[in-house]
This record gives sequence, structure tokens and C-alpha cells, in this order.
Amino acid sequence: MTEIDNYIKERKSRSTEFEEKYNEYSKRLDVAVAVRQLRDSLHMTQREFAEVVGKPQSTIGRIETGRFNVSWDVLNDIAQSTDTKLEIKYVKK
Repeated sequence: MTEIDNYIKERKSRSTEFEEKYNEYSKRLDVAVAVRQLRDSLHMTQREFAEVVGKPQSTIGRIETGRFNVSWDVLNDIAQSTDTKLEIKYVKK
């Protein structure tokens, strides 16, 4: 474990509020990375990607920075618009 991992683990054990916020933001970042990787694999700018998925570029930017709590509907819209399949799976931590 890295020093930051140890710090996070210790803070989570002391504060349920910290743990809740950390877990929420961690999920957003997972989605952010997945959307960014999809866009990169399509060789598109945020503006081009936004046009394809029918969302404002600002929304794509907020998704990719983790500042937007993305709904399943939006994720499904992105998948359908890009001819991809949204997959959810459980993996070991």
C-alpha cells in the first residue's frame, strides 16, 4: 500500500462522512475515466463526442472531470450513440 492509500484507509476508519464522500467521488472518477477512454478510442474531441451523443460539450467536460453525477440514462445514451455496450461488473478491490 502506498502512503496515500494508508492515509485514506485511516481517514475512512475515523470518519463515516469522509468514507461516504470518498466512495461517491471514487465512483464518479471511475465513470469519468471510462467515458474519457471511450472518447479517446473514437479519436474525438469533447465537442465532437458531445455532438454524437447529443449532450452539451460542457456536460461531457463535467463527466470527464468527475464533477457530474451521471445517471444510468445518460450512460445508456452514450453507449447507444457510440454503438457500444454498457457493461457493469464486479471486480476484486
